[in-house]
Amino acid sequence: MPGLDYAQFQKTVSECLIRHRSVLDVTTKLQEATARVNRAIAKSVTTCGCVKVNASRQCCPANVTFGELREFMQNHLEGQLCENCREVVESEIGQTLFYLAALCELFDLHLSDIVNQEQGRISTLGPYTLT
Repeated sequence: MPGLDYAQFQKTVSECLIRHRSVLDVTTKLQEATARVNRAIAKSVTTCGCVKVNASRQCCPANVTFGELREFMQNHLEGQLCENCREVVESEIGQTLFYLAALCELFDLHLSDIVNQEQGRISTLGPYTLT
């Protein structure tokens, strides 16, 4: 599959938006979609068990530089999403992207411009973006 065309994706989303054209509908659906991503991840841990969260305080040596900090940070995940959980998480992230594109459409914003601006900001600031 060729690279994503954000403009085409946004246009397709706009054509599919029929019932939820109100900004209130779109923002609440976006929030709901994000919650469903969180729920799908939680279920991969609590119901399926393909992923385990082993979280504790992030620790690193006192003399570490900011550039070296990444080497000491943990993501607290053990295991990998099974095929089923991966499919569910991807689907929920897709719905989140749908409503994000819908929000862009309502405000006459261009998802591609926003992604490009963010890419520029991230690549310029590097690890100092603190995101």
